[in-house]
Parts: sequence; structure tokens; C-alpha cells
Amino acid sequence: MALIIDGKKISQQIKDELKEKVAELKANGKTGALAVIQVGTDPASSVYVRNKKNACAYIGIGSLAYELPEETKEEELLQLIAELNTKEEVKGILVQLPLPKHICEDKIIQSISPKKDVDGFHPQSVGAMTIGQKGFVSCTPAGIIQLLKRSRIEITGKNCVVIGRSNIVGKPMALLMLRENATVTITHSKTKNLPEICKQADILIVAIGKPQFIGSAYVKEGAVVIDVGIHRDENNKLCGDVKFDEVEPIASAITPVPGGVGPMTIAMLMNNCVQSIEDK
Repeated sequence: MALIIDGKKISQQIKDELKEKVAELKANGKTGALAVIQVGTDPASSVYVRNKKNACAYIGIGSLAYELPEETKEEELLQLIAELNTKEEVKGILVQLPLPKHICEDKIIQSISPKKDVDGFHPQSVGAMTIGQKGFVSCTPAGIIQLLKRSRIEITGKNCVVIGRSNIVGKPMALLMLRENATVTITHSKTKNLPEICKQADILIVAIGKPQFIGSAYVKEGAVVIDVGIHRDENNKLCGDVKFDEVEPIASAITPVPGGVGPMTIAMLMNNCVQSIEDK
């Protein structure tokens, strides 16, 4: 039987630790708030924004919500970010993605001060992570490292295969596993012999963005399988990139969807927010 890695439980542990840390910081006169900007009313984005506000309230930091209409101009959004960059109380700025098509995401990400880039998406943050310098780390990959460590899964010396090369998950994930002394292979849509490569993995991290794409043919006996995907199947039930029922019997540990990687993303966002308050 595979260990089911409980992201809800581990994320709660992290939030409880952060709650204590925030209380200590407040006692020393250090406070701060997270500014969350949402453009438009995408239902999934609204859920994520609400979850982020709730997490801020739970650990004891402020949150400022900026809910802008869909037709907001790029210049207006850039102006708001410029103001928040100079606001002393705002220690973190988060722009909920995706943005409407008429707004350039890259330009918006680059306009956020690296000192307040709690999503870890700014090129300066990514560069710092690449060469092992201090900076904010992308929340989902950072959460996966915590899932592995807190589940006492050895990373050093293990073969890790990452499926996916996005800037938000795949690339930073590979770098963080490398930092933890794993031997890392990155695969993607153009990779040949994908099942054979995946079967060499001691730790398989799946961020391919295709529902239930990875079955038992891709997984070696005893591998650890981390499923980053989140989709709705034909019955409107949440599922991941991995065929859980098929892979679970051969894995040594696996994350479920929901309740695996998802809760960790917000826990690590809170971790970055607390880090930004500490650093001031």
C-alpha cells in the first residue's frame, strides 16, 4: 500500500508554525499585509483569491483586496502596482493569473518589486533561485519540497523525473530538486520514449496539464509520484494528471487530487509573506 501524502495535514502544520511566527513578529513590532489583485471575475480565480485571504486571516497577517473590472487597462494595473511597491505596510504583492488577454502578464510580473514578489515569478527571483541566492521561491515547487521532506522521503541521490517545463512549476521544480541533490531529468511534450524515461524515476513529478495522462506504464514499482495537475473529469469530479487508482498500487507514496499539492501552494505563499515581513 502506497503512503498517501496528505497535503491538507502538512499545509495545516506549516500554517500553524507561521501563525506562531507572526505572533512573535508582531510582539517585536513587525507587521505587514499581502495585496491581492484580481482583474475580472474568473470563478476559479475568485476561489483562489478567497482562499488566500482566509489563509492571511488564519496566520494573522493583513490582506488588501483589489478587485478590478475585466476591462481595466494595462496602464491602470501598472499604476496600481507602482503605488503598492512604495506602500510600507504592503510586504507582498500578488496578481492573480491568468489576466485578461489585453494585458501582458510578463510586463505585470516584472513591474512587481522583487522584494514584494511573494509568488516568486519575477525574473530576479528566478535568477536568485537558479544560482542559490536568497529570494522568493515559486510556491507550488517549494510546497512539493516540503511534502517530500515532511513525509520523510529521501531526495539526495535519487533519480527525479519532472514532466512539464512551465515557468511556474516544471523549471523551478527541477532546480529545487537539483538543489536538494537529486539527479534530475526534465521531460515535456517533445520528449521521445516518455514512458521509458519516467520508469527510471525514483521520484516522478507530473505537471503535464493533461487529465489522467500518466498510468502504470510510466511508473516503476516503488516510485514516489507527485501529481501537480487539477482538472474536472467527465463526471465533473476533480482529478489530476495521474490515473490515481492505477498508479497507487505500484507507488511507494503518492499525492491525491484534491488534497495533495494544492493546499501546499497557499501554505508556501504564506511562508513567503512571513519571510517578507521578517526581512524588513
